[in-house]
Amino acid sequence: MDSFDDIPEQALAWHRDGTGAVLATVTQTWGSAPRRVGSMLAISGGGEIAGSVSGGCVEGAVIVEALEALEDGKTRELEFGVSDDDAFAVGLACGGTIRVMVDPVGGALTEALLAELVASRAARQPVALVADLDTGARRLDRAGHAARFRMDRSGFEEEAPRRFVAIHNPPLRLIVVGAVHIAQALVPMARLAGYDPVVIDPRETFASPARFPDTRLLHDWPDEAVGQVGPDSRTALVLLTHDPKLDDPALQAALRRGCFYIGALGSTRTHAKRVERLAQAGFTEAEIAQVHGPVGLDIGAASPAEIAVSVLAEMTRVLRRGA
Repeated sequence: MDSFDDIPEQALAWHRDGTGAVLATVTQTWGSAPRRVGSMLAISGGGEIAGSVSGGCVEGAVIVEALEALEDGKTRELEFGVSDDDAFAVGLACGGTIRVMVDPVGGALTEALLAELVASRAARQPVALVADLDTGARRLDRAGHAARFRMDRSGFEEEAPRRFVAIHNPPLRLIVVGAVHIAQALVPMARLAGYDPVVIDPRETFASPARFPDTRLLHDWPDEAVGQVGPDSRTALVLLTHDPKLDDPALQAALRRGCFYIGALGSTRTHAKRVERLAQAGFTEAEIAQVHGPVGLDIGAASPAEIAVSVLAEMTRVLRRGA
């Protein structure tokens, strides 16, 4: 898990080590607000922070309120907007308005509830943290909110305008097959975008710690390695070897596992041959259509880094807008 996505985990750690912790969550936005609904900021009793609710615009004011909430144990609802003098004072001059829920850990958001949330995330189980702002009740929900889980969208319920649902999907993962130059550029870019990357290549000279520092490396045959990782609906798979002996087994192992994105490097002609091989292997037209080939958005990319940008951009488009 990458440092941009471990906000609840950090809050739990601060609470348990006696420092104290508060979770601040964006609950509503209007106009050109800098962060989406559900964005989180953890604040420790010592004033340390992890995450963001506004990209830096109102964090200072939120931290002050969070430290006060830690003292009295009470939830706060804050609003900052372009017409608010306080908003200008803290820097929200972008024309947007945001509302932030400030929850001290140990109050309505109990340690046990936060620990269960963190455990669900670690087990890659989608879970929603439901906060009733009228009653103060907090609970976890795994059965409802199917549409919100699918769209990764937190928000208030229509039937209960004061009941906020914070969606916690499993962290994003990226499986890269082929430890080539493009992968060396793509892996750090994807990590910054919130992905936990895994590189698969049986050639240990290519998939080495020197070429991919601080990255999980698997040297098994690609189909075995993909099965070991266990792709799911929060996983992207990118095939970069150009070699059917490596790409095809990984592709066949992943096609029926629900990856939200599958991309394969190669020309249009190369992809047409790939489609033929998959059809001969018994995959349906709909299953084969999941594969984005040639991989990446057509932005005229030439260098490995530019191709990596195009791949990450296409992954983002599919994640946020669908295929």
